[in-house]
Amino acid sequence: MLELVRQPWPWYTSGAVIAFVMVLLLFFGKSFGVSANLRTICTACGAGKSVKFFDFDWRSQTWNLLFLVGAVLGGWISAEYLTTGEVIQISDATLSDLRALGFSGPEGIQPEEIFGLQALFSLKGFLLLLIGGFMIGFGARYAGGCTSGHAISGLSNLQLPSLIAVVGFFIGGLISTFILLPLLF
Repeated sequence: MLELVRQPWPWYTSGAVIAFVMVLLLFFGKSFGVSANLRTICTACGAGKSVKFFDFDWRSQTWNLLFLVGAVLGGWISAEYLTTGEVIQISDATLSDLRALGFSGPEGIQPEEIFGLQALFSLKGFLLLLIGGFMIGFGARYAGGCTSGHAISGLSNLQLPSLIAVVGFFIGGLISTFILLPLLF
């Protein structure tokens, strides 16, 4: 059984699991989104006393907090106990594109040139992560949700704003990949 869990699974496995979770959420009248947890955490810490946006019953979102904890815990268990130690597999075309930008081949999950401690403590790396984090937080708030909330929950509920947001996410990703990354690196 452990060998089955350790090997890569086909893409349609995760699609079926996501569809099953969405059916359950729709059945129970819930909507999914990871960024909503940030609002819930701020509210639980008392931010609702000074900012109206955070003034709501955060206990009604406890299930979503548990989902977030489960996702983090599941990722940690997977990385610590289910990995084979094999380097992540990336296509040769992607590797050559990364090398053209100055990134070495992967030795883990994230490029060390961006997410390593050495990059974090450089001015460029710190500013990239700070500005990128701000843009993600601002964008999630401005769009009324994050990529998972709009792409998974919103589209399955057939919400037009979610379709518009997802199209915007893809356009932003293409701009980042083909224009911003080559300019920054």
